[in-house]
Amino acid sequence: MNLKAFYQSLARKKPLVLGETKLKKFLSTLDLTAMGVGSTLGVGVYVLAGEVSKNIAGPSVIISFAIAAFASFLAALCYAEFGARVPKAGSAYIYSFVTIGEFIAFLIGWNLILEYAIGSASVAKGISNYVDSISGEVISNAFLQTVPINVPFFGQYADFFALGIILFISIGLAFGARESALMNNIFTTTNISIVIFVIICGGLNINFDNWRIPAEKVPEGLGDGGFFPYGVMGVIKGAGICFYAFIGFDVIATAGEEAKNPKKSIPLSICVSLLIIFLAYFGISSVLTLMVPYHDQDEKAPLPAAFRAIGWRFAEYIVTFGAIFGMLASLFGAMFPLPRVIYAIAADGLIFELFGKIHQKFKTPFWGTLIAGILTGILAAFFDLNQLVNMMSIGTFMAYSIVAACVMLLRYEIDNEDADYHVDNRQFGFSKVFNLDNFRTPTTFTSGLVTTLVTFYAVLCVWMSLTISFTGRKILEADAISIVLLLIPIILIAIVMTVIARQPKSSKVLTFSVPFTPWFPALSIMVNIYLMTELDVATWIRFGVWIIIGLLIYFFYGRRFSILNNNDNNKTN
Repeated sequence: MNLKAFYQSLARKKPLVLGETKLKKFLSTLDLTAMGVGSTLGVGVYVLAGEVSKNIAGPSVIISFAIAAFASFLAALCYAEFGARVPKAGSAYIYSFVTIGEFIAFLIGWNLILEYAIGSASVAKGISNYVDSISGEVISNAFLQTVPINVPFFGQYADFFALGIILFISIGLAFGARESALMNNIFTTTNISIVIFVIICGGLNINFDNWRIPAEKVPEGLGDGGFFPYGVMGVIKGAGICFYAFIGFDVIATAGEEAKNPKKSIPLSICVSLLIIFLAYFGISSVLTLMVPYHDQDEKAPLPAAFRAIGWRFAEYIVTFGAIFGMLASLFGAMFPLPRVIYAIAADGLIFELFGKIHQKFKTPFWGTLIAGILTGILAAFFDLNQLVNMMSIGTFMAYSIVAACVMLLRYEIDNEDADYHVDNRQFGFSKVFNLDNFRTPTTFTSGLVTTLVTFYAVLCVWMSLTISFTGRKILEADAISIVLLLIPIILIAIVMTVIARQPKSSKVLTFSVPFTPWFPALSIMVNIYLMTELDVATWIRFGVWIIIGLLIYFFYGRRFSILNNNDNNKTN
């Protein structure tokens, strides 16, 4: 195979055809919304607000959540548009397959498998640790005595309780998605009820003096008091951490083939679930910092500790009980998309066929669900997940960026495949590049130009983000070289975005579309790339190892057995 043919095989795209699905279509807008809320509003609402307020942002944590919500909203809009365009199982995997090509789609799908597996394992581990804590460490002491592990990078003991939780959820998902969705709705409803209970009861015990504490009353090392004890940089740093709390809404997009009316319900449920999640975080962080001074927050269990501090013991017990339901809903939401992504990749022939088998009776990816559950359970039981949590984030940010890029590419795609329809006879030059003559029909030139510029834009965002990460302090100190290194990509980004915005857009009518395109998707890409560059080197190394394993599978199996490859061979024959 020559180089051109090899490239074409990597860039072949999946036709955007919406046919019948083997999966059962039963999910309503309410089910999808509950799934999105449940998968996101888990551990974070019971831990994150206290941790960020005490050590990073103080009472201004509520602004950090607002900034993080806006950044998440940008990604959510892109997912909503693609969910309406491509209501198929697979989320970012299928989106990139339709717009970019097979190879990139496989990498994204392989990435999503890692993200959801580690996410599920970490939540199961969190449930195990929480139950262990409220039971007086009965679980950990028993396992330390019976099944200790003395290997670096692993847990201290084999956590069969976490393994059992995952296997229980996996069996439920494998034998009936409808029943498991009902269970998730119950968990999520309970979780939201607890959040409302905390906001109401906490609202009866607020003290606005806790938002203006004098510096002399603040313990050493915990800021300067007031509403911004750690300054504006504390708010921004807190927003970066709070962004992780919104990860999970994309589970809705993975259920496209099981939704009753995906073109309407997916965009609506994504936006509604994100609004509910933001209101919950904003409300919890507000009452928490008004009930108890930010410097006295309990980092591990802030809500029970806050009610204990004001003498409301009954509220402490209710919140403790509700946290378990919240984390179970989060676990379900983390585990639900994993077999769907595996099913979508297997259905395209890129990984082993067994994972794509749909059970005739249950209409679920039966074996894929069980195998994914076993592998995830092993992660939760035997691995020390503290060093792997960032890998979930890197997978999420990359998926978000790819989806936003796909939205930009599709918005400027050619409307008509007729070769004579999109001929562009304009002479190449400044006027053509900036479309000064207001040409309104997408052409091969304009579509290809946008594709090139979106790629260049991503490179510029990496340049800008790395400059900020490595020379941020020098920039604040007005170091000339650092400022120039920052200004160059900023100026080029402005030029690139101006050129993209000037190009003719597709006239295709959508049931939902991202407003202010290309600016909103571009801003989403910039935020995600910046957060990726903030991750540590070890995370990138582990991520690289996982990618290498995926590349071996793709080049030695996926390319050969790809459905598109078989179609190409049949056409040749």
